[in-house]
Amino acid sequence: MTRMKKKYQEEVAPALMEKFKYKSVMQIPRIDKIVISVGCGDCKDNAKALDAVIKDISAIAGQKAVPTKARKSVANFKLRVGMNVGVKVTLRHDRMWEFLDRLLNVALPRVRDFRGISPDAFDGRGNYSLGIKEQIIFPEIDYDKIEKLRGMNIAITTTAQTDEEARELLRLMGAPFVQA
Repeated sequence: MTRMKKKYQEEVAPALMEKFKYKSVMQIPRIDKIVISVGCGDCKDNAKALDAVIKDISAIAGQKAVPTKARKSVANFKLRVGMNVGVKVTLRHDRMWEFLDRLLNVALPRVRDFRGISPDAFDGRGNYSLGIKEQIIFPEIDYDKIEKLRGMNIAITTTAQTDEEARELLRLMGAPFVQA
């Protein structure tokens, strides 16, 4: 069992049950999945760039990333339906817990001038989104072998009904929120 999953089961779930006075253990919010996505505008022309992004994201996630395709044609961007415009990977179960552990305890503290993550980036339904400017904060990425610094979006989907429940879940899991 992964360290974060054990922490959730032994510490976080009972604390949430106590704080929000749930009647059933099935009401306790939990993390459902984590989606990592990278937009890659230059991938539509350059297949090597797409392969490099897939390799980087697969190394970070520990699972093969898949290319995302354009759904609409946009003439101003020289974009047609079906062209590769990015990469994504969806993590669940043990890989999700491992990634969350590495994100909160290894990667985020390596960000330059890091003061914490915004406690306001919830969507109203208990899901949290986080943007990262550089992929080099992850130890799996070798700085000398990257072609271009790329940002990524990390969406943490929870089963929480409100943002307050989700914020407390992530805070108890160790998310370094900025103190307001």
